[in-house]
Amino acid sequence: MLRTMALLAAMALLMTVAGVQAQQPPPIKRTILQKSDVPGTSMEVVLGLAEISPGVNIGRHTHPGPEQGTVIEGELVLLVEGQPEKTVKVGESYQVPMGTVHDAKSAGDKPVKVIASYVVPKGGPLATPAK
Repeated sequence: MLRTMALLAAMALLMTVAGVQAQQPPPIKRTILQKSDVPGTSMEVVLGLAEISPGVNIGRHTHPGPEQGTVIEGELVLLVEGQPEKTVKVGESYQVPMGTVHDAKSAGDKPVKVIASYVVPKGGPLATPAK
């Protein structure tokens, strides 16, 4: 009987932890707003809305081309490898050179929204996790 109760308690705990983890928002959500070809190349410009959850780093990554963005909500802490961290506020813009390892997070307990453009090979990924 004691063994059965312990097993049931362990299962309840696991289900609670799994439920809490399932409710966690992803660190970043990218919504593609527009794509356009770069004439005479195999590249395209992708305009997107990046939404960053509060209190999380989105993860070190790179882009195959330059990234430019403007914060439209919240405050962003930009962590570009080899540079001091930079806080970007509403209305301010930033640039990340192609292939540069970087990370970002919200500066506080509120989400961040950024309008960003990426230059990428047509049909290629916007970002690649950094090693």
